[in-house]
Parts: sequence; C-alpha cells; structure tokens
Amino acid sequence: MKQVLLLSVCLLLAMGCTSPDTASTEATTQQSPTSEQEKVSEKQLRHVVLFKFKEEATPEDIARVEQAFAALPGQIPEIQDFEWGTNNSPEGLDKGFTHCFLLTFGSEADRETYLPHPAHKAFGEVLKPQLEDVLVIDYWAKK
Repeated sequence: MKQVLLLSVCLLLAMGCTSPDTASTEATTQQSPTSEQEKVSEKQLRHVVLFKFKEEATPEDIARVEQAFAALPGQIPEIQDFEWGTNNSPEGLDKGFTHCFLLTFGSEADRETYLPHPAHKAFGEVLKPQLEDVLVIDYWAKK
C-alpha cells in the first residue's frame, strides 16, 4: 500500500512539472500577432513607373532625371522603399521603355500624399522635357 501511495505522489509531482503554465501560455498568445494581423502589417502598395525617353535626350539629361527621382525618398517620408534600374531583358519586348522605378508605400494614404507632394511635382519638371512616354502601374504586393 505504501508503494502505491508513493508511486501516486511521484506521478502527481511528475504531471505537475510537465503541465503547461496557463498564465504563461495566455501571455504568449496575447503577445504573438495572429497571422491575419501579420498579413495586414505586411501589406505594401507598389508603384511601378516606366520611362521611355525622347531620342534627343542626352545621357546627361537622363542622369539628371535618375538623380532627381532617386532623391525623392529623402524628401518624401511616405516612400518606404525605392529602387530602380535600366532594362536588360533579352526578349526585346520593352517597347522603348528603358528605366523602371519601384516605390513602396504602406497605404493608399501614403501614395495620396506622395502624388501632389511639391518634391514630386518638382521632379516632374525635371522629367517632362526628356520624356517621350510613361507607364505607371500600382498594385498591392502578394506573397
């Protein structure tokens, strides 16, 4: 009988040591964002801009446009990320568009601040004399 009692006490102690701490589990659950919350915070609005320059635009003219566009993230805090490059596709489907600029915004409100921003408007004045055509596409990034 003593052995059964001793075995029962040991078993209860062992179970107590391995059972999850409810308070700690609840705290962990409350601190961890749900996957839906993570998805909302990860949403990014992409603003893709493609330029086709006039034939008479010199390399110096185009460099001024590149520098002016690249300066916008330092002037407009709503731009979360910025990158750009020139076409190097071997497919020959560029239709004369040579430059691609990709801006990232956290919300439509951020984009709405960017579009009429004085720095963006000033960039347009640098761009306009050199520009033959532009293509703009905005989308919500999906992963």
